[in-house]
Amino acid sequence: MRTVMPEPFDWDILHRPSAMAMVRGQLGFSWMVLSGRLAQLTDEQYFWRPSSEALTVVRRHYAGRFRSLGSGEWVAQWQDEPDHRGPRTIAWLIAHLTETFFERWEWTFGESRQGRADITLHGNARDAVAWLTHWVDAWQESIAALDEEQVMTVGLSQATELDAGEPFGHVVLRLNRELIHHGSEIMTLQDLYAVAA
Repeated sequence: MRTVMPEPFDWDILHRPSAMAMVRGQLGFSWMVLSGRLAQLTDEQYFWRPSSEALTVVRRHYAGRFRSLGSGEWVAQWQDEPDHRGPRTIAWLIAHLTETFFERWEWTFGESRQGRADITLHGNARDAVAWLTHWVDAWQESIAALDEEQVMTVGLSQATELDAGEPFGHVVLRLNRELIHHGSEIMTLQDLYAVAA
């Protein structure tokens, strides 16, 4: 899989007087910062465990006691509780962001057939970052094509019951929050790896 470089940030969007421009600006700038750090990601950082209990991405037969997410050889480990607060590896965080953007795109702009369990995950940093980049870019391009009225459409996304019951702008903001939240975790893990190595 070739490395996919993100589009450069559109600084002009910061001067457009609309709610959607602000939301897109937040997403675009946050992705610019995170993708810059991901461009330097090594396999060692990708799989580094801050603790022995950290959830990660493994080959399917090594999933152990955890549920697994992913359709191929590589899967992400998932605890039974929905909001596991324990440590996660960068590999796990990238997998989670990838399945989040993939599922939302599929059930808003795609064929509405595949879910998060159908995502393909990767056992190396380069391919995982390229796959995440693909879905973030697809999401950004698709929301950029919407007009302001469509952004307020209730149920435009059918990815989850929550999505189906709210104006689409809330879905976009939630994905922004996911990118900012988990992107911060990824960058912190990179920094911790640098001092631990």
